[in-house]
This record gives sequence, structure tokens and C-alpha cells, in this order.
Amino acid sequence: MNNYSLSRSAKVTERIPVFIISGFLGSGKTTLLNRLLSHAPKSAVIINEFGTTPIDQQLLREHKVPLSTLVGGCLCCQVVGSLTPLLKNLRMAWDAGDRPFERVIIETSGVANPEPVLDILLRERWLAKRYSLQGVIATVSAVMDEDHFDFFPEAQAQIAWADTLVMTQTDLATAEQIERMSARLDRLAPAATRLTAVQGELDPDALLNFPKKLRRLRDTELLGLPEHGFSSITLQLEHPLPWERIQKALEYLLAHYPKQLIRLKGMVYTPEQNQPLLVQGAGGRLYPTTRLPVRTSDDGIGRLVIITHGGVKGLAEELMAQLRSDNL
Repeated sequence: MNNYSLSRSAKVTERIPVFIISGFLGSGKTTLLNRLLSHAPKSAVIINEFGTTPIDQQLLREHKVPLSTLVGGCLCCQVVGSLTPLLKNLRMAWDAGDRPFERVIIETSGVANPEPVLDILLRERWLAKRYSLQGVIATVSAVMDEDHFDFFPEAQAQIAWADTLVMTQTDLATAEQIERMSARLDRLAPAATRLTAVQGELDPDALLNFPKKLRRLRDTELLGLPEHGFSSITLQLEHPLPWERIQKALEYLLAHYPKQLIRLKGMVYTPEQNQPLLVQGAGGRLYPTTRLPVRTSDDGIGRLVIITHGGVKGLAEELMAQLRSDNL
């Protein structure tokens, strides 16, 4: 009988946990991310924004975390090639430093299918050895137009790949809406863990420590998604405007283009206060506004990002005309 022994133990590479936050436009991903960062501040964050002007990073200004943004397209297509080098750079910074963060959180664009991100994390050998995918969290608004599931395959893909589903905005929904949405989620993702968040409030441990039920990529993958047809418009407001004027102009657009205008968000300045005002809207309505803390890097220029489907010719000009109108 031969006895074998190892002269030295094999070195085990410590892997960094990764969480993916997905969800359709306006479903509350960034609000949920803010809540998670308050509970787990030692996190590195990667935000993918569909528009060319990053807005979501402004919503995280209270958190001093390593933050990277990928703009100008979706992680599902246009900017997916940027994710691998970004994760490699984060890992090298982690190895060189004194563990500056404990986890990585990736927030995908609201029109992104999370599958390509999973593919990178699980199949890129260098990354798979150094990162441990914990699971996919998808936010779903209780008041989202259910037609989105039939019209936008991205919305279905986000739910299909989720390990945990977080229903948001239940405080804005009727009992009937919540029941219908729950039934739809039961059909699309019957095995996913289900949680409810009101204005981002929920137990963060339920997300960061949920039982791992990640479905590994299968031999038969999801059918390729068609070109999504989304477009992004960015407007700059060089001077502060009264909020009443901005509000009425945005409500006008939401009312006149309820199907085409999928999401709007931005940060604007008003004469009343020097704190910028966070503006968000989806599903034909504006959400309550929030004042953000002042930062030394603020330039006083308001920025609005509007995401449409199918395109609306002259939308930017129409909005500017409404902002200048004396009838508002």
C-alpha cells in the first residue's frame, strides 16, 4: 500500500460574492440598491445605464462606495464587452489593497436581459475563479402595465432569470393589482423567492443571505431577444426653473405619450433651493420628488433622461417648448 502526501497545500483563491439587481424601467432598482448599501456599505457597485448621461449614480451620492458606470447601451448587447475588463480591474484592486470591498453589486439597465451578465460571470474562466455569483434579484413594480410582459420580452427575461423577486410600489397599488401581478409572477418564476418592498424598505439580509438557488446556464439557452427598439433622449437645463413649470411639462408628456414614454429620470435645479431635485416617472405618472445632498462637483445644470419605445419624433423640442410656454 502506497501512502501519498502533499508537500504543500494547494492554494485556494478567495472569491468575491456578486449580486445582480435587474428589473424593468421604473421598478425601483436604484431605491433598493440604496437600501442595500446602507446595510452593506463595503460594496463595489457597477451601474449600467441605457442613456449616455449617467443619472443613477447621483442617487447613490450619500454612499462612499467604489462606483463604476457603463453608459450608452445595455449590458445585454452594446456594452457587455466592457464588463469583463471592469471586473478584472476591480479584482486586481481588491488583490492589491486591503480588501476595500466585500462584494460586488451589478445593477443592470432596465431594458437589459441579465443572461449575458450571467454568461460572463460563469463562463469566463478567469472571472469564474475569482468571483462567486450569489444570485439574481429582480424588482417588479406592482403597478406596472401588465402589457409590458407581452410587449417587452426583456421584462419576462428579467423575471425568468431571477432567484429572488422583489415586488415594489405596493403602496401605490390596489389589492387587485397586487393579486394579478403575483399570479403573473407565479407563472413566470414559480421557484423564485418572493419579497415585498415599500419605498425600498425590506430586510437586506433576506437579499444578501438568501438560499442559493441559482440555475446554472443550461445547454439550451433562452431564445435570442429581438432588437428592443428603445431609444434615449438626454436634455440639459442650463438654468434653474420653478418646479411647477417642470412638473407640468413632464406631466404633459406622460399624458400625451403613455405608451411610447417608458421612463424618465433626472436631476434638476430650482430657484427655491440649491439642493438638486431628483425627478422620476414611469407608467404615465410622476413619482414624488426628493431633494439630494449638495456635492462640490455639482455644476448647477439640470439633466433629464427620457427612454422611449418606438421613438417619438421631436420629443425633446416639444418638452423644451412646454418648459418655455406661458400657459404652464
